[in-house]
Amino acid sequence: MSNAIRIRASSWSGLFDCAMRWEASNLLGMSMPSSPRAMLGTAVHAGTAAYDTARMLNNPITIDDAAGAFVDELNNSDIEVNWRADDSMSKRQAEQVGLSLVSKYCGEVSPRYTFVAVELGIKPMQIDCGNGVVIELTGTLDRTRIRASTGGKGISDLKTGRNAVTDGVAKTKGHSAQIGTYELLAENTLGEALTEPGEIIGLKTSGKPEIASGLIHNPKLVMLGDETTPGLIEHAAVMLKSGMFPPNPQSWCCSEAYCPRWKTCIFHN
Repeated sequence: MSNAIRIRASSWSGLFDCAMRWEASNLLGMSMPSSPRAMLGTAVHAGTAAYDTARMLNNPITIDDAAGAFVDELNNSDIEVNWRADDSMSKRQAEQVGLSLVSKYCGEVSPRYTFVAVELGIKPMQIDCGNGVVIELTGTLDRTRIRASTGGKGISDLKTGRNAVTDGVAKTKGHSAQIGTYELLAENTLGEALTEPGEIIGLKTSGKPEIASGLIHNPKLVMLGDETTPGLIEHAAVMLKSGMFPPNPQSWCCSEAYCPRWKTCIFHN
C-alpha cells in the first residue's frame, strides 16, 4: 500500500523514548549530523561486517583488511559528522578505539560463530492496524547477523557504546523491540522460523576495549503482545492514528546534539 507508514527496526526504541523526536526524524524528514560515537559505531559495523561476510562466503580476509574497511567508513565523506558534539571523543580517539574493537572482534569473537546471513536485505512487511493505518516494517538488517547452530538459527546484533558491556555481559535492556522486529523481518524474508534466542554482541567503546554477549528470549512478544497485553506495534498504531507524539524531556537524547527539534521544542526547558 502506497500510504503505509514505514518504520525501521532500529527506530522502535526511539519512538517510545521520545515520540516527538521520533516523529521529527522518521515522519517529518528532519535530520542533523551524526554524532562521533554514532559514527564510530557505524564504522565498527562496517569493518566487522566485511570480515564476517568474507568468512561466510569462504573467501576470508585478514584482520588488517577489516581494519581498513573500518577506517574507510570512519572517513566516509558522504556522512556528515559533528565531531564537536562529543568533546570526550576526537576523530583520532575514535579511530584508536575502533581499531582495537575490530581487531578483538575479528580475532576472538567472530571465529566462534557460523553465520548464514550478514546485513540481510529484507522484504518489507506490512501490518494493517485498522482505521486506514498500515505500518510497514522495512530496512536492511544492516547491523545484524543470522547465526546457525545445532539448535537452529537466531539473530545476533552488534551494539557499540560506553556501557555496551557491564560486568562481562552485554547490555540487552532496551533492545528487545529492535531484535523482535529483526526476527519478524528475517522470518518473513527467509520463509522459516528463527528458533534460537536473540543475541546482543556488545562492544564497549570506553576504557579498555571489551566485547561480550547477552541473550534476549522471545523478543517478538514485545512487538506482538499476547492475549492480555498489547504489543508495541499496537501501541504505535494508537499514536499514528491520533497523530499525537508525546515528548520526553527526561530522555537521554533530549539534547541539541541529538534532537533535530531542539531549537523549537518547548518541553526541554
